[in-house]
Amino acid sequence: MNRNKFIKVLAIVFIVLVAFIYVKYFTSNTRFEKAELYIQIPTNSTYEDAKKILSPYVKNMNDFEFMAQLRSYTKNVKAGRFLLKKGMNTFQLVGAMRRNVPVKLAFNNQERLENLCERLSSQIEPDTTKLLAVFRDTIFLNDNGFTKDNVLAMFLPNTYEVYWNISAEKFRDKMLKEYNRFWSKERISKAEALQLTPVEVMTMASIVHKESVKKSERATIAGVYLNRLNQGMPLQADPTVIYALKLRDHDFNQIIKRVLYKDLFINSPYNTYKNIGLPPGPIAMPDIDAIDAVLDAEKHNYLYFCASVEKFGYHVFAATYEQHQVNAEKYADWLNNQGTTR
Repeated sequence: MNRNKFIKVLAIVFIVLVAFIYVKYFTSNTRFEKAELYIQIPTNSTYEDAKKILSPYVKNMNDFEFMAQLRSYTKNVKAGRFLLKKGMNTFQLVGAMRRNVPVKLAFNNQERLENLCERLSSQIEPDTTKLLAVFRDTIFLNDNGFTKDNVLAMFLPNTYEVYWNISAEKFRDKMLKEYNRFWSKERISKAEALQLTPVEVMTMASIVHKESVKKSERATIAGVYLNRLNQGMPLQADPTVIYALKLRDHDFNQIIKRVLYKDLFINSPYNTYKNIGLPPGPIAMPDIDAIDAVLDAEKHNYLYFCASVEKFGYHVFAATYEQHQVNAEKYADWLNNQGTTR
């Protein structure tokens, strides 16, 4: 074979080899219909574990394994959340398994720490049991001025970016850092002017949050509760009674639209009809608007308020018990006409 023919044959072999490699490793090797798919690789997973998780979404696992060995993925498996895109080739798939994609974690409106942990565990790797354990760790609570009853105050509803495989301890510490950042010198100064601690502000804000979704009246409601607190009157907040009923029944899924007279006598530290002062901790996770409504509470002489029957979702306020009785009777009549018994 002369030199020119040899070069031509070599070129053909090279082209065929390149084409083979391209088809085998640089064309689509996925088998799922969604445009994007996230998979989670748990902490301490081996390559075999990762392969088992990945295999339902890969067309040819032999090709993947060859590339995984070539790119040393078999010895460097990462835990986390990884994004696969439809049509990825083998080379891209192995690359995707090296890029841990953060989770945009969100939570709000949780009534108890247990509810919060359930929501969190559906978005990150640590389960409910692990999360509850670190949040209720006695040393952590003592070091940071919390108790088991009020530690929910540490969590500010928002959207946070974390890695799916973040440990329960690191997540807890991140939440504490966010809490300390939120409580700036200005906010602490406002709390001190009200003779309240940050946790007490959060507790009152949780009541305000439950009382009204109307941001325009929250500062007025906060002013009522501060007036009552300063005069040594019981807060008499219906949301705290509802919380006490749910706690007694071990059922936070029940919906209670009406507090009955008999409910006011429930024996619970959360019953602010029987106990003077704030309950032991938040009855829900207040949003930031409710917190600032307490810190910037409206100054007035109102001591009472009642749901309005004329402006749905809002309240009417009164400075005297006599006027409040008139408002309360109107509301009771309206509930009776609606057939609301609970």
